[in-house]
Amino acid sequence: MPQLPLALRYPADQRLDTFVRPPAGTLEQLIALATGEGSDWLYLAGPAGTGKTHLLLGTCAAAEAAGRRAAYLPMAAAVGRLRDALEALEGNDLLALDGLDVVAGRREDEIALFDVHNRARAAGTRIVYAARGNPDELALVLPDLRSRLSQCSRINLHPLDDEGRREVLRQRARRRGWVLEDAALDWLLKRVERDLAGLTVLLDRLDRASLAAQRRITVPFLRQMLNG
Repeated sequence: MPQLPLALRYPADQRLDTFVRPPAGTLEQLIALATGEGSDWLYLAGPAGTGKTHLLLGTCAAAEAAGRRAAYLPMAAAVGRLRDALEALEGNDLLALDGLDVVAGRREDEIALFDVHNRARAAGTRIVYAARGNPDELALVLPDLRSRLSQCSRINLHPLDDEGRREVLRQRARRRGWVLEDAALDWLLKRVERDLAGLTVLLDRLDRASLAAQRRITVPFLRQMLNG
């Protein structure tokens, strides 16, 4: 199967340099991991909507831009067959494993993760993990796996406030070639769910609708779209 172009696998919205308000030192640590200059493995923890997937995909993009092989795995897609999924990814320079929460309590999957963790260490492969909770907060049944995960350098992510969400939406609108004015932003944030993933999907929908209608994104246009 041919490799997908970098731009298709890792969209422009999900690169390290597009992440809004990262905790201090976060991007530097991820870039060092991506390029192979940093030896510390990383563990991202934070509630849904705090940008964990964004950072994992951005790290993979940075690794491949540096000429290294990277693979991203959403763990939810491999529940119950994690060993096969992880073994298929061996040989990469970087693994980004997203959503550890879903395998917590599944003994066979935990054993598979523990084994790959150890083999990756021996092979010099870097790993960045992401989960909603820190290792000691996950319902893991293998103490040794919890111990291994706890040895990773930890980055805790927090939800953005309204101004942070505004900045994310402004940036993503600019990359689509249109301006999201303050009045439209205020109207939007008062009337829709503020989860960033949902807002991004809504932006894509608005982008298509505005192109089809040849109209700017204004409050009247938003009212017509969302009421419709």
